[in-house]
Amino acid sequence: MTDGWNFADIWEVCAEERGDSPALSHGSVRRSWAEFDRRAGGLARFLADAGLERQDKVAQYLYNCNEYLESVFASMKASLVPVNTNYRYGAEELMFLWDNADAAAVVFHGSFADRVARLRSHLPKVKAWIHVDDGSGPCPDFAVDYETAARSPGAAADTRAELPGGRSGDDLCLLYTGGTTGTPKGVMWRQDDLFALLNASNIVSHPVDGGLPAIRESIASLSVPPVLLPACPLMHGTGLFTAFAALVLGGRVATLQSRQFDVVELLDTIGREGVNIVTIVGDAFAAPILMALDAHPGRWDLSSLVAMISSGVMWSEQTKQALLGHQPNMTLIDAFSSSEALGMGTAVSAAGSEARTARFRIGERARLIDDEGRQIAPGTGQVGRLAVGGRLPVGYHKDPAKTASTFVVIDGERFSVPGDYATVGEDGSLVLLGRGSVCINTGGEKVFPEEVEEVLKTHSAVMDAACVAVPDARFGEAIAALVQLRPERTVDPADLVGLVKAHLAHFKAPRHVVFVDTVGRSPAGKLDYSALRDQAKCLLVL
Repeated sequence: MTDGWNFADIWEVCAEERGDSPALSHGSVRRSWAEFDRRAGGLARFLADAGLERQDKVAQYLYNCNEYLESVFASMKASLVPVNTNYRYGAEELMFLWDNADAAAVVFHGSFADRVARLRSHLPKVKAWIHVDDGSGPCPDFAVDYETAARSPGAAADTRAELPGGRSGDDLCLLYTGGTTGTPKGVMWRQDDLFALLNASNIVSHPVDGGLPAIRESIASLSVPPVLLPACPLMHGTGLFTAFAALVLGGRVATLQSRQFDVVELLDTIGREGVNIVTIVGDAFAAPILMALDAHPGRWDLSSLVAMISSGVMWSEQTKQALLGHQPNMTLIDAFSSSEALGMGTAVSAAGSEARTARFRIGERARLIDDEGRQIAPGTGQVGRLAVGGRLPVGYHKDPAKTASTFVVIDGERFSVPGDYATVGEDGSLVLLGRGSVCINTGGEKVFPEEVEEVLKTHSAVMDAACVAVPDARFGEAIAALVQLRPERTVDPADLVGLVKAHLAHFKAPRHVVFVDTVGRSPAGKLDYSALRDQAKCLLVL
């Protein structure tokens, strides 16, 4: 390693040190570190033999499974670029993503075989289709069986499988993000930058200086590496990056077999596997966990759990407090980051010191700026956009215009400004308001949906909520709240409007409240605000 950190180099050291210790588990299927290394080496060799060249792209079209991280490891071994793929995407979105990424190989679950078969003629750049058997049917003729590829000849003798030119800290990891509007965008992260940022987190304690010998010493000295359970999809940055962080410690990543979030399986797995860290995405995951724990007190052993980490969606104060009641010895880490800006803010809660909803500490590398790029002084109450400096992505893949608008130079320093609005208190406290792209303009006043949603979710009857703009003859736009209630609960819409007025300016209160079976969060906890606007208009006959 001469040009910065590369995850493949680090994980190979972990394999040498951890050997027969488990690295991956998916239900009853376990992979030791030695197997993880050997199988990834076989797949890397297969990809090289298939004609892939340095920094070609390898897409993971997979649900959570051992093969997801094996194929990522294989890509990094061969200096190829892993590409996350949202398994909820339709045909046109998949074609756009793989074409935009210049995908040269796609690793896919068998349940996606029919869709892949229809798409492959439109994707001539793809040199290899690799089928992961999930019991849904045989490997199609156009693909190769994953197990065959993972046993490529020679892999057992030499698992490094490097392509000419070797590895580098400049090797990329391509993270596609849908955001709230527009087509997917590929965020290009250097592996060295990702490792440095994850190394600075609460999870990773490896020394940055000292090279691979220091990694080896740190791994050898860690008697009990962590067991991480990403409840959210690995195709989402929150799940993938926390998995990276656990693996660089020589730990284990345990994934759930259910393809829809199954809270019982999650809680069973925590006790059975001795899980230390669970990764979720806000209340979309935390609320069902809490409901199960409340309904069955004492059923599950949470004693091994020391941390629960969330990113991407707000995590309400009342849910945090109640979770800590079930396991007071754990820490709740609410990280405010995005695919293109890690470290905008963090809220850490422990028993007796719960953080307020949407109230974070601004990150060390973050600042609040106005529309002209000037820094806004803390404590002024002025709304601005969050900007993060330091180690940043290279930019968006094949999108120089979007790169230029998001990654800007302020006072000679490069910052990422993804569009999140907030205010910063004099004490450094951060109040999040949401993305400007979904801001509601009602009577000339700007309202950020997430601010109103979080107040609505404090009502004991409310499971989830989404706020959107609908046409209004008087104010141009009015706020419509789509509210998902907890099972067997009811509430008067007027009570919800009054709740918002009690906490926020009256113009931020919804003028319409409609009850829905679900607000339709994705597996990554995101809301499709465009679809929700259309739904609200239909329900309100606007």
